[in-house]
Amino acid sequence: MGITCPKCRHENPEGALYCSKCAAPLKTAEGSDVTKTLLTAKESLKKGSTVAERYTIIEELGRGGMGVVYKAEDAKLKRAVALKLLPPELIHIPEVNERFMREAQAAAALDHPNICTVYEFDKAEGTSFISMAYIEGQSVKKKIESRNLEVDEAVEVACQVAEGLQEAHDKGVVHRDIKSANIMVTERGQAKIMDFGLARITGGTLFTQEGTTMGTVAYMSPEQARGEKVDHRTDIWSLGVVLYEMLTGQLPFKGENEQSVMYAILKEKPEPVSSLKTDIPVSIEQVVSKALEKNPDKRYQQAGELLDDLKSISIGIVPEEIKASLRKAKLRKRKRAIAYAGAAALVIIAAVLALTLFPGRAEAISSIAVLPLENLTGDAAREYFVDGVTDELIGQLSQIGALRVISRRTVMQYKGAEKSLPEIARELNVDAVVDGTVYQVGDRVRIRLELIDVLPEERNLWAQTYERAGTDVLVMYVEMARAIARETRVDLTTEETTRLSSARQVNPEAYDAYLKGSYHWKKLTPADIDTAQRYFELALEKDPTYAPAYSGISFIWMARATATAAAAMPHQAAPKAREMAIRSVELDSTLAEPHFALATVATWYEWDWEKAEQEFRLALDLNPNHADSHVFYGLFLTAMGRLSEARAQMEQALELDPLNFMYLSYYGVSLERSRMFDEAIVQYQKGIDLAPEFIDAISGLMHCYHQKGMYQEALEAAQRLFVIRGEHEVLQALERGNKDGGYVEAMRQAAVALAARSNPAYALRIATLYTFAGEKERALDWLENAYEERLQNMIYIRVYPKWDLLRDEPRFQELLHKMNLPAGEKSKT
Repeated sequence: MGITCPKCRHENPEGALYCSKCAAPLKTAEGSDVTKTLLTAKESLKKGSTVAERYTIIEELGRGGMGVVYKAEDAKLKRAVALKLLPPELIHIPEVNERFMREAQAAAALDHPNICTVYEFDKAEGTSFISMAYIEGQSVKKKIESRNLEVDEAVEVACQVAEGLQEAHDKGVVHRDIKSANIMVTERGQAKIMDFGLARITGGTLFTQEGTTMGTVAYMSPEQARGEKVDHRTDIWSLGVVLYEMLTGQLPFKGENEQSVMYAILKEKPEPVSSLKTDIPVSIEQVVSKALEKNPDKRYQQAGELLDDLKSISIGIVPEEIKASLRKAKLRKRKRAIAYAGAAALVIIAAVLALTLFPGRAEAISSIAVLPLENLTGDAAREYFVDGVTDELIGQLSQIGALRVISRRTVMQYKGAEKSLPEIARELNVDAVVDGTVYQVGDRVRIRLELIDVLPEERNLWAQTYERAGTDVLVMYVEMARAIARETRVDLTTEETTRLSSARQVNPEAYDAYLKGSYHWKKLTPADIDTAQRYFELALEKDPTYAPAYSGISFIWMARATATAAAAMPHQAAPKAREMAIRSVELDSTLAEPHFALATVATWYEWDWEKAEQEFRLALDLNPNHADSHVFYGLFLTAMGRLSEARAQMEQALELDPLNFMYLSYYGVSLERSRMFDEAIVQYQKGIDLAPEFIDAISGLMHCYHQKGMYQEALEAAQRLFVIRGEHEVLQALERGNKDGGYVEAMRQAAVALAARSNPAYALRIATLYTFAGEKERALDWLENAYEERLQNMIYIRVYPKWDLLRDEPRFQELLHKMNLPAGEKSKT
């Protein structure tokens, strides 16, 4: 027998709460709050009272439809618990008690990190109770009331709740009272579903008891409100309501009273979330819409399906079904636009279609620059931390192969620059820029980011604020990168998706020390290199498993083997650099940097060509935008004689880091080895314009001028080198020789003076000077010394034009044989 609506006389099924036609309540619950479970216990326990001779009441936590929840102390196990007592008016109903116990058993069987643990269920003092874990934290409802949740934060909570629901549904348990007040979030950001299994007793005859309404009106599914048989999909609806509420701060179905809310649930579509908050992606809006389908068969059929869509979208992948929905929605909008427009308004229609079909930017963003973030910490000494955030964000985005990301060295040149964003974008040849601020108080870090389409004019595409504890900064960087990747609309590979889905917590002290080390390391002066090592070692004291710190120490030892640092010979530095890089890879094989370090060690110190190429390729697979890997792989290919490949790598590096004086100069190296001397001179000069005392570029100019027979220019470049290096006695010998016998004698006397300094690190330089002086045997003597010391630039002897004078000599050929250098391609003449 059905129930006749007293208002419209429509016949409703037995057990219905509301009329399915007009939404009038079939059993009233006057004065009820539409966001509270509609049955309230009438009695409460005083502080200090005891339940079951075991639980001491501390305070009341809240009241709901199925009883009152208290914080209590478990005297037996000495722990805080949440104690829920069944209301006295229900305890005497046999089927209620039976079902209460059965549902408590089902809830206790659930073991999942996103479900509040049930410890015990029993009867005492004339009532039934359940003892549950006491959760320190804040309900989602309280969070929403205190502040606006960011999109990523709302999605993360929804994902965790969906995981808990899927576990319960798999065990045959349906919650039936999912709402924001029933979801707690701990201080570490873990969501916990409360009261699991208890709301299931709202089925059957309880709905029809006089004056009694159960469930929570604003979160009820249409089938639940109509009194129909419900299943796990009612929980999916309720989670959709909670997600809508977290995203917008509003409930999807509102009204002045219970009846108007129910009418909205049964009859109306909620306002789209994107119209209430502009930074919500359309794909997220589609997820909410599907979860709130009034027909359960059109809704998500499993919580896991909803979870999969949210996870995919959060890492930049729009599920195919949602793509199809978006296309249909666009088509409907287009048809409406055409229907309302006349033939005379075709131009207007075209504009409307462009805006409708392509909200925001019409094409994917393929290139981006993360500008130096602004320091709002109020402490200039924290600049290293802010720069570190910029570096981390660049590093995360650089893992996306379809996105060209400008490297750190170039973007840092815009720090404090008084240039407009379009000017910067044109100079860097990028589609968009990321700008933002960093704020830090105590152990909390807050970062505000904006993605701006800057050409032909500035247009904000996306903005979001992130806040995390210091332990979670790496997780935050991954979230930021995922959000930006999503907004750029680039396609991610499976491997990239995986990398942008994982991050671990970090020891804040270790991370802070690492950032200080990186800040000093990038200055590349001997003093800063020493300071950087101390900070990297401090990071490892705080966390011996922190892989980036080992990579940092590896780079320290490689730097010490260069002429710039001049602190260690290659045979001393290489084993230490290799050891640290291997340790870093063992701890985290997903980092590009240690593979790059192993590649450089294998190239310049071990002369293991096969291993070097393998490591370079690994580094670039992990981080396609790692500019250092591109440029040094280019130098490796140059040494291998694969000159056209080398130039391609150099050009790619310069696309990523166009204002890097070293890259400009090293591109000159590959051009010089290709015997493209005029082009090489142009590149060397570009490097010198940015760094007037960069030795490698000035040395390259000297070699090119010599090869072109421009001996006066070569002499002047040599003089400049000796001045920068502070080698005044060598400079005097050069000038004296030039007066005595011209260019050739100048080179000979400079070689003698440099050899007198008895530094084995100078062997290649001395060999070069003797070669330019035409003294083959002495040049070969010093080349053999350079081979014994394994000096870095020995790897280029097959392709270096300056050794042409020695190339046919047996001793030179023997060196080539011992180094096992491949023949490579023919160079350009």
